[in-house]
Amino acid sequence: MAERQNLLAEQRRALILDEVRRRGGVRVNELTQRLGVSDMTVRRDLDALARMGALEKVHGGAVPVEGTEPTVHEPRFEEKTGREPAAKEQIARAAAALVTPGSAVALSGGTTTYTLARMLAGVPDLTVVTNSVRVADVLHAARRSPDGTENGGPTVVLTGGIRTPSDSLVGPVADRAIASLHFDVLFLGVHGISVEAGLSTPNLAEAETNRRLVTSARRVVVVADHTKWGTVGLSSFASLSEVDVLVTDAGLPSATRAELAELPLRLVVAGEGEGGLDGELPEPYRPPRAG
Repeated sequence: MAERQNLLAEQRRALILDEVRRRGGVRVNELTQRLGVSDMTVRRDLDALARMGALEKVHGGAVPVEGTEPTVHEPRFEEKTGREPAAKEQIARAAAALVTPGSAVALSGGTTTYTLARMLAGVPDLTVVTNSVRVADVLHAARRSPDGTENGGPTVVLTGGIRTPSDSLVGPVADRAIASLHFDVLFLGVHGISVEAGLSTPNLAEAETNRRLVTSARRVVVVADHTKWGTVGLSSFASLSEVDVLVTDAGLPSATRAELAELPLRLVVAGEGEGGLDGELPEPYRPPRAG
């Protein structure tokens, strides 16, 4: 019961943050009507978000906090598409080499996983579970010829859920669907990554959905270009110890590579001829997750 209450609180707070960012401020009485909860519950949520530094409480409501954009701002899909396109292409190509025909693969939301999805369209007997509307669209389109006939291609399972600005589906519907499934490998896009904070996102509900994805996967492969390193979103959802493989690009600084060398994960730097990319994932550094 306590876990469910915490989950619902995270979902409410994600909606509150979205309203604050979109409208530039909200009033308590508006939130009570929108969320269907008591005045006291809304005030507790605002207190919690204010302690995180995500917003500023004012008389009767809340407003954004200047200077917190790196932590709580969630870019839209179109905004992210133009960032590091060459690096994303290289990363996606290296990640695609890790996919075995006939396996069950999960792809999270994000522009790098979207690029990867385009490269997986021809992999035989693949089942792809995704909470990304964009990933599902590109794989669905790959199944059809211009005349409308079926080409085959991956079987796609779309989780359902509430759509985020980055076109991911999150919330209790997505979480329940993911919790009932098991993947051979998860390819996970991230907003930010660091040794201290691990993997993070500015969206609280998306953080919970990503936790479910990680729990349901036998292997976790993070696909992230070098600009994601050192970025910390509002909510952490996994530590680097839960990552089996990190696929990144040659822009990753040598100091960061040295940090990663101390961790029990495999680092694949796309474009640098990393050996052993024979289509198989490495043996795990820990037993498969329960569940």
